[in-house]
Amino acid sequence: MTSILKTIGSVVSSRGLDKPTYEVLSSEKNYEYRKYEAAKWVSTAVKGMEHEKARSVGFQRLFQYISGENKAETKVEMTAPVSTKIEPGAGPNCESTFTVSFYIPPEHQENPPQPKNPNVFIEDRPGFEAYVRSFGGFANEESWVNEAQKLSEDLKEKTSEIRQDFWYSAGYNSPFQLFGRTNEIWFMKK
Repeated sequence: MTSILKTIGSVVSSRGLDKPTYEVLSSEKNYEYRKYEAAKWVSTAVKGMEHEKARSVGFQRLFQYISGENKAETKVEMTAPVSTKIEPGAGPNCESTFTVSFYIPPEHQENPPQPKNPNVFIEDRPGFEAYVRSFGGFANEESWVNEAQKLSEDLKEKTSEIRQDFWYSAGYNSPFQLFGRTNEIWFMKK
């Protein structure tokens, strides 16, 4: 019964979902500077021109994995956020690489079920530090880019400290959650 209630609750909000552990090192008006612990994530890479389409394809692959499409045929609890690493293509009309990831919950961190799908892999993310901008609402292609641009402007004095070859978007909520939504942009410190 508890599992059913947790599942229903996670559909409506992200409360009760496991999330990666981090410490806020400093907090500014428009962003936080965080230190994340090393953790395992289940990931899949999708080539494409549009963030939302690539994220949708990646999400479906990962949802199948947590629904039992893994070598152990084990169901894995949903977590938050769904992170997407964006590696821009070489030019304006080139495909970008979007690596969509789910944090692996603590009970599977030591030994996560291995994926059956060859396009899905277990990623060992080392600990990292990131500048994080949070924003609400339903994120779309335009809002992800606009919020990343705002964070870039806030950090213009720190440009030399930030990775320029990729950035992350992170969404915390089910599409069924109408209010209190949380989205984030992560810029990684070198």
